[in-house]
Amino acid sequence: MRALQLVEDRRLEAVELPPPPPPAIGEVTVRIRAVALNHIDVWGWRGMAFAKRKMPLVIGAEASGEVETVGPGVAGLLPGQLVSIYGARTCGRCRACREGRDNLCGHVSGVHGFHLDGFAQEKVNLPARLLVPAPPGVDEVGAAVAPVTFGTVEHMLFDNAKLEPGETILIHAGGSGIGSAAIQLAKRMGCTVITTVGSDDKIDKAKALGADHVINYREDRFEGVVRKLTAKKGVDVVFEHVGADTWAGSMLSMKRGGRLVTCGSTSGVSTSMNLMQLFQQQLKILGSFGCRMENMENAMLKMAAGIVRPVIDTEVGFDDIDLALRRMEGRDVFGKIILRIA
Repeated sequence: MRALQLVEDRRLEAVELPPPPPPAIGEVTVRIRAVALNHIDVWGWRGMAFAKRKMPLVIGAEASGEVETVGPGVAGLLPGQLVSIYGARTCGRCRACREGRDNLCGHVSGVHGFHLDGFAQEKVNLPARLLVPAPPGVDEVGAAVAPVTFGTVEHMLFDNAKLEPGETILIHAGGSGIGSAAIQLAKRMGCTVITTVGSDDKIDKAKALGADHVINYREDRFEGVVRKLTAKKGVDVVFEHVGADTWAGSMLSMKRGGRLVTCGSTSGVSTSMNLMQLFQQQLKILGSFGCRMENMENAMLKMAAGIVRPVIDTEVGFDDIDLALRRMEGRDVFGKIILRIA
């Protein structure tokens, strides 16, 4: 069975592994179809793991697959069924898990592809409860981008920021996977969308997704443009996932009582903040991590209805994985890079 392992920092190898055993009680054997690459893969490749891990480690945190074998005690899944895979190994027993707040599991054992073996392998046994069936009209690529790319955004915008129709939102890095998803989801619900990109060649692509205003942050101070576009009022919501490089400008871009929701820190994990600005302007800062499985289901239903679509930059095989990660590290992508397994 083919797999893609990280053997040391910045070195990946295609290897042969034994196939998984028959699934145990409550498990399913899944044949992986597509893996969507994310910055968490870049962090792991760089060696930026925030918990102890053992290498070699199979990479890949976001994927789809086809049910191959159903283990004892599993209901609701059938061989041949396309599924989207939840990327964190939750306990399934704590109060948060029982209530459907999966990303608040109190006993999560890790994230696949980062702390635990990931999905860049031909087959894997998984708890059936971590699989979300794809509805008709969603293919393996759509199912692959539901857990992180679209699920994360659903959780950020609707569970946390409580985005409402008619509001104005600033979405950072509109050319990223989650940025391209956020543009579509916000615009389709009737919001005014302002987004930032890092090069002029991404401007038209962002507008084609629905962005009303696109700012090249390398050419202009985005916070100044945002103030002008909003008649100095600022935006209702900032969709933040860049981190230190954009934090101060994001705070200045919000209107009084505005909400900033953040899920990432690709430019650095530490920053400073003006506390007087925070309380005088009555700003709200919301941390968001991962998603609930219901977010994945909702995202795929929107894909099936044609409301949103995955934005794919490139599809690659095992041989091109290093180049793909370097391109992501350099932010030389628009949308997602998909690793095809089968």
